[in-house]
Amino acid sequence: MSKPRKPKGRPVSGWLILDKPVDFGSTEAVSKIKWLFNAQKAGHAGTLDPLASGMLPIALGDATKTVPYVMDGRKIYEFTVTWGEERSTDDLEGEVTQSSDVRPTEEAIRALLPSYTGVISQVPPQFSAIKIAGERAYDLARDGETVEIPSREVEVFRLTLIRCDTDRAWFEVECGKGTYVRSLARDFGRELGCYGHISELRRSFVAPFAEETMVPLAELVAFEKIEDRDERLAALDAFLIDTGEALSGLPHVAITEDQAHRLRMGNPILLRGRNAPVSEADAFVTSGGKLVAIGEIGEGEFRPRRVFT
Repeated sequence: MSKPRKPKGRPVSGWLILDKPVDFGSTEAVSKIKWLFNAQKAGHAGTLDPLASGMLPIALGDATKTVPYVMDGRKIYEFTVTWGEERSTDDLEGEVTQSSDVRPTEEAIRALLPSYTGVISQVPPQFSAIKIAGERAYDLARDGETVEIPSREVEVFRLTLIRCDTDRAWFEVECGKGTYVRSLARDFGRELGCYGHISELRRSFVAPFAEETMVPLAELVAFEKIEDRDERLAALDAFLIDTGEALSGLPHVAITEDQAHRLRMGNPILLRGRNAPVSEADAFVTSGGKLVAIGEIGEGEFRPRRVFT
């Protein structure tokens, strides 16, 4: 019998909050970070288009188990809509499909915003990662197919017009999971009768990570010059954020090391004390400040779903 293949790389864990540059894909960015950190495992929490810049949270090692909780977090985008053209990709990359000489007034733009705030119905772009009959919409679109993508509900918490001129308008939006900013630009243009597309897009926030935690890719790449491997990796590791930070929005319980041992064996534990939660669909526990497990609480018992070494 052949021996199990040893994973390549280090078992390093934590979050790296990358400031992704324009013209760099999210998958490409994850591969670069995984290589720089010599990590066994890496993934990201929410794709950014190549033409978009800004916050791309990248999980290394055990932090990949917390990706879904970051994916569900609120996001803030700054974006520019250029009026007069609708494009196949709803951004600068695509071909012009509709055009108009009409330009909206500032008053008309401001009057539009309340109808795009709250829970709204939105059709994702043709060039998106939505699956249609098992295939990605962008693959079908690249093959020249026009597919019917069903609308879905998304939530926009805040939508602000920053400024505008004749041909462009600058916005900031705070939104929930699954919101396509490119669709907002497309729908603004259609409703205003002038057409529009995204010409600039930057993500400045993904809950719970603050904007000041972002690290430019060029700053990380600069460490390649350090010849000593251990020194180079130690310098890079200083940028990592603790895995548990991704869970700061969930209920938290501190437990003993004996309880932590039981959880690591896959067993539930009883939570005692006046302030112990009775029922929670999602919660996490720590021992000595270290993340032990994510799970659910029911009838005063914590049942682990994901355990951390």
